[in-house]
Amino acid sequence: MCWNLPCLENRNAWRIYQQLTNDLETARAEGLFKEERIITSAQQADITVADGSHVINFCANNYLGLANHPDLIAAAKAGMDSHGFGMASVRFICGTQDSHKELEQKLAAFLGMEDAILYSSCFDANGGLFETLLGAEDAIISDALNHASIIDGVRLCKAKRYRYANNDMQELEARLKEAREAGARHVLIATDGVFSDGRRDCQSERRLRSGR
Repeated sequence: MCWNLPCLENRNAWRIYQQLTNDLETARAEGLFKEERIITSAQQADITVADGSHVINFCANNYLGLANHPDLIAAAKAGMDSHGFGMASVRFICGTQDSHKELEQKLAAFLGMEDAILYSSCFDANGGLFETLLGAEDAIISDALNHASIIDGVRLCKAKRYRYANNDMQELEARLKEAREAGARHVLIATDGVFSDGRRDCQSERRLRSGR
């Protein structure tokens, strides 16, 4: 996207530019503008940021601290030596390599499942899950405090959507009854395992009993 003023050769483009500039100024004034944190070290528990200071990182997804583990770094280097850099395509065209299938088979065996599929992130996995499983004849019932990735994934699918208050089993039962009476072919309950505030789990046993 071009932000240089010479690119804005017509009034519509200029109005859009002014509107975006005003929106950014408003966001800054209200303390809502998101600044990037520039990290100059490896991803690890203690990181170095652009001003040279050292801080402890509590906000990464590197939960196990493996991002800079020497064994993983060595394996990544060996993978590039044998397979090159990147997949050069999406998986279903020509981006699936033997290493992908090998890892998926090992993960499936470890979890006691028939198969597994790799995603680059949990957000992407939730974004692609519901549209694949559910059609317009189905229904999905989602907890009100589900993660944003689940909410986005639910919105992308064609199934009829229902929502219930966080961990409210009575409201979940009501939504189940409503979906079944509406003639849903399949009904799927979507919930976080542990909600983002870290204080509530999903009461999975009660949900399983409700869904039967």
